[in-house]
Amino acid sequence: MPTTALHASTMGHRHGAGHRLVLAHGFTQTGRLWGGLAEDLAVDHELVLVDLPGHGGSSDVRADLWHGAALLGAAGGPGDYLGYSMGARFCLHLALARPDLVRRLVLVSGTAGIDDADERRARRSSDEALARRLDPGDGTPPEDSVATFVDRWVSNPLFGHVPDAATGIDERRRNTSTGLASSLRLAGTGTQEPLWDRLGGLDRPVLVVTGGRDTKFTELGRRLVTTIGPDARLVVVDDADHAPHLQRPDTVAAAVRAFLAH
Repeated sequence: MPTTALHASTMGHRHGAGHRLVLAHGFTQTGRLWGGLAEDLAVDHELVLVDLPGHGGSSDVRADLWHGAALLGAAGGPGDYLGYSMGARFCLHLALARPDLVRRLVLVSGTAGIDDADERRARRSSDEALARRLDPGDGTPPEDSVATFVDRWVSNPLFGHVPDAATGIDERRRNTSTGLASSLRLAGTGTQEPLWDRLGGLDRPVLVVTGGRDTKFTELGRRLVTTIGPDARLVVVDDADHAPHLQRPDTVAAAVRAFLAH
């Protein structure tokens, strides 16, 4: 039977009086896959590393974006929240649903959703095709093993070149086929209700981080910042793609630390 709570652990011991920072990872990752970013930020923050629904220790958790956001807030508690890609979408939903839990918000390569209904439908169809390769749902064997699926996923040109040590292939392969399939079906981008018209209600500071070579999400980042208003700012990381925190962890950590310090 699916479980109803997310797996979370703190990284190392607690550090002084620093604010709690909850990290929400991307698709096929786990709470352990933050590379040098987590190591850097753990120096002066208490980190809570959460396995999101369908991933890692939360592989048996089945949740859409709103339900998953509630589970994320329950696992992380009050603090600052940083989400990457899929994790950014969970964090954004949490900030809108439970602003009392989110002091400051960092969105790395995130979006507030696809506006056009036909495009959302096409994305759901695309994600369902991916999900069926992992879990057909009709008792037939899957086309892909988790290892095959993950290897193909990380080779997507969208991510550019990520150092082998930061890619975390072995950790990604710990995921389950049914868990990843459920994530695509329940929390894929095509399932997301567009939130653009609600962003003006965010009354806390927001930092948006994108990679300079990821032109699509940099444009989305600019739209996020413009729509949220004066408490939002954008940092574009040069020589980086969709995973700037894995490619340029020092640059991203410096931007996050400066943002959270104010």
